[in-house]
Amino acid sequence: MKPPKNRRVYVVGYAAATPLGRTFSATWDRAVKGEAGFRRVTRCRVDALSNVVGEIPDWDPLSLDFVNRKEAYNWNAGFVILTMELCKEALQHAGLEMDKDTSPRTACMIGSALNGTDAFRTAMDNYLNQGPLKVSPYLLPNLCANLPSGKAGMLLGFTGPVFSPQGACASGNHAIGVGSRMIRDGDCDFVLAGGVETCILPEIIHGFENMNATLKVVPGDRAYDDPSQASRPFSIDRKGLILSEGGGVLVLAAREMMDAYGLTPKAEVLGIGWNSDAFHFIRPNKKTITLSIRGAIDDAALQPGDIQYVNAHGTSTSRGDSIEIDCLRSVFGKHLKGIPVSSNKSQIGHTLGAAAAIEAALSIEAMHHGRILPTINHIPDPEFEDVDVVPNETRKMDYQLFLSNAFGFGGTNCCVVFRGV
Repeated sequence: MKPPKNRRVYVVGYAAATPLGRTFSATWDRAVKGEAGFRRVTRCRVDALSNVVGEIPDWDPLSLDFVNRKEAYNWNAGFVILTMELCKEALQHAGLEMDKDTSPRTACMIGSALNGTDAFRTAMDNYLNQGPLKVSPYLLPNLCANLPSGKAGMLLGFTGPVFSPQGACASGNHAIGVGSRMIRDGDCDFVLAGGVETCILPEIIHGFENMNATLKVVPGDRAYDDPSQASRPFSIDRKGLILSEGGGVLVLAAREMMDAYGLTPKAEVLGIGWNSDAFHFIRPNKKTITLSIRGAIDDAALQPGDIQYVNAHGTSTSRGDSIEIDCLRSVFGKHLKGIPVSSNKSQIGHTLGAAAAIEAALSIEAMHHGRILPTINHIPDPEFEDVDVVPNETRKMDYQLFLSNAFGFGGTNCCVVFRGV
């Protein structure tokens, strides 16, 4: 193998669809206002107390110019068409065209925690109620984790490597990490990296509820009459995550390609720290998460005191939020008191494999505007009195370095440091 080229890697564009908006610009407009995107579930019928979710507003695949009824029927795993659209929008945002030179040098790696679960659900219903001949011949490709990236390539014309980093709720950061390493080493010049999740299904909602992982909206809870208050990371009354659908895709590029193609850098990918817990399938491990954070800062050739903002994993679960803050205390020590720490999940909910990519895009945009997005729905918890969680309102602040945390089921951790440009 050839030696690595040690190239610098930049984010040059992004796209997102979230419960705050169908596009990144719609999401940003509401995020900076401190709004939330939660409502009682409409995608399906459930008999559950965990019935407040995040759904992409006005998402209709048939409204897209590359989707007809046959395409929508055959590709019934929602993450396929959503990935195709977000990759298209991300390339447009970056101003990067696919041609004979860029196409073979562009890779795509879109992660997901649950992949084509919705297509399997439809196939199982058809099998049980109409017989084996009614199982779609498109079922298997709909389940394949790499298929959305492959379909995006068929739509947009890139022919670099396509696969799916599967890191559960850290998948988005894993995609950014792997993609950045590939560009650095010279395997490709551009990477579409991110995560997409279409998880609003009865079995998934009930499964999370039965794990006691999601908020149960009972009378007396402040989300009962106002669903926008359901997700409240670091608040004293946090009682579980809010399940959401969504997707985020970032366009990564080698430094040398920006001048050649007239691309505008949004941020530099400066450091990556990743490891696993070897501890428990859902409970986070303070020791290894701390090492992952330290690894990202070390990879960036920084000291903990250099970090100016932390975009927290911050899921709104009691145990998860407490352990993440304990890890930050271990890494940053006395510096933590001066470092804002906020969670976009207070506004978007938990989009699982898509979360880290969406949060990276929002944080880069916020850094560009000299803003820090807030942790909304916040009621102080004495346990975190030493932490500035940027409560309830967007804050003006100029900064150039931030850390993005992501952790997932199975004990997988991936943290990324970005630098503004």
